Amino acid sequence: MPKSPATPDSVETPALLTPAELNPDAWYRACRRLLAKMIGEFAYEEIIEPFAQGSGGRYALSLDDGETLTFRARRGAYGSWRVAEGSIESGGAPFTDPLRFIVAARCLLTLDGATLGHLVRELNTTLVADCRLDHTALPAARLADLDYSALEGHQTGHPWLVPNKGRLGFSARDTVRWAPEARTPSPLPWIAVSTRLAAYRAIPALAAPDRLYEGELDPPVRDAFTAELRSHGVDPADFLFLPVHPWQWEQVLLPLYAPSVARGEIVPLGADGDLRLPQQSIRTFLNTTRPDRHTVKLPLSVLNTLVWRGLPTERTLAAPAVTAWVHGLRDADPFLRDECRVILLGEVASVTVAHPLYDGLPEVPYQYRELLGAIWREPLRLAPGERARTLAALLHTDPDGRAFTAELVERSGLAPSVWLQRLFAALLPPLLRFLYRYGTVFSPHGENAIVVFDDHDVPVRLAIKDFVDDVNVSARSLPEHEGMPSEVREVLLTEEPGFLTQFIHAGLFIGVFRYLAPLCEEQLGVPEATFWPLVRAEILRHHARFPELKNRYELFDLFAPRIERLCLNRNRLHLDGYRDRAERPHAAVHGTVPNPLATV
Repeated sequence: MPKSPATPDSVETPALLTPAELNPDAWYRACRRLLAKMIGEFAYEEIIEPFAQGSGGRYALSLDDGETLTFRARRGAYGSWRVAEGSIESGGAPFTDPLRFIVAARCLLTLDGATLGHLVRELNTTLVADCRLDHTALPAARLADLDYSALEGHQTGHPWLVPNKGRLGFSARDTVRWAPEARTPSPLPWIAVSTRLAAYRAIPALAAPDRLYEGELDPPVRDAFTAELRSHGVDPADFLFLPVHPWQWEQVLLPLYAPSVARGEIVPLGADGDLRLPQQSIRTFLNTTRPDRHTVKLPLSVLNTLVWRGLPTERTLAAPAVTAWVHGLRDADPFLRDECRVILLGEVASVTVAHPLYDGLPEVPYQYRELLGAIWREPLRLAPGERARTLAALLHTDPDGRAFTAELVERSGLAPSVWLQRLFAALLPPLLRFLYRYGTVFSPHGENAIVVFDDHDVPVRLAIKDFVDDVNVSARSLPEHEGMPSEVREVLLTEEPGFLTQFIHAGLFIGVFRYLAPLCEEQLGVPEATFWPLVRAEILRHHARFPELKNRYELFDLFAPRIERLCLNRNRLHLDGYRDRAERPHAAVHGTVPNPLATV
């Protein structure tokens, strides 16, 4: 008899934190680093407003009781702050505790009691995760030799959001088992769900569910699953198979779908035998046993960064149709297909499982309408000699302070400015083509954008993923949208042209390049005054290549003198906090910032 999804086979429970991982020195290092990030990002979003203290880049900030912190910081593009670790002082003595800062500045930060309480918890869990990461950190030279899936487990999380590894809902043991930094491949159990509850969608090549399962499940596994259903006296043709996250099954699905389990509409099947590794998004798993099989994305009712990490039913249903439409744009465009050779990691199949009650209650918290389903995404397939790393990896620094990017530049043999030109030439042309020609944007943040390198570690092309959650289209009608299928049109979010460019500004330029530029100045000798003109030059090169789209360059203006300031931490502290709401939250907008691409 197959095992319950709560107990997948042959997985040892990892040990909890050891004294080598969590000790005074480790905690001090993690705290000092997080406090510098906190002050810098809060200042960028104008949650706090430090004031200059003389010259030389020294700033001060007054806390609630009149205590004054001083620190060194560099101002950068988009009005950013880069606070020097270890420079923060109070009364001439080091100040290194981000938890003490939050409590001592709770009025300054205008935190209500509920937000303060949850925030302290999120910061603590983030710090514990940082200590574990520090304990197992590798030199940049060794990281550069890791493959794509292994490198993911060494990343330190969202560079912009301060409590970036809060994972509310996970216990300490859950974290060391399922967090990406645990680097622990595990089997995923499967369940069968009656088609009275479950719906299947796929691209044409996988239109029949059996086409998907033939590639994802070995014949003995499929036979065992079918036999298990027959032992329950049901027809296997009336059921769909999908994997589930073991934590989700134990903590969420079994309690909330208990009536469906009791009626035999949901049948536990056991694991399929493949090992899968959680990636930075936590809910996405790469198959390490059979890398040719699809990546699987599963709902996980854990609050991490800004949202509960579920799968919205209507967007999961539409995922394959969105993939087919986006693939169709690329495949019909010689520039995207043959010159950029952009890789679009399509979400090719999905199973959604409605909840008998919650899906009919739009007023309940959105986490209850994103409970059960699965998305299968194409695996990353590369040409011989190519290697891939997420864009986020380029921001990583090792325990000795060496930037991962510096290691790659050295290996390439290119001058740093030339290597950066190659990076921008790999990333920007496909993103710009989709924006200008098709009024369509991805969200090319550090996790969604994957840089493909040649065998000399020179960037050569872009891979992009997560279409259904992060593709937006112009709200202003364009001829190129006339052939968009209705199911795609209904699910994709739309934005006015002036805001559509924010997905490139906020996702790529602010969310990645804002941190990469000072790293390049410090470690590669490329000043920010050179970095941003290189970005602008690549955009202008694209404009010159396609002069017939001049009106689109004006419509989707990336060179506006100022842009709206999107805020992620402000959303958590002020806008949504930790309250339940019926719809997913979005980034807050607060004022404007100067655009470094506006002028040379």
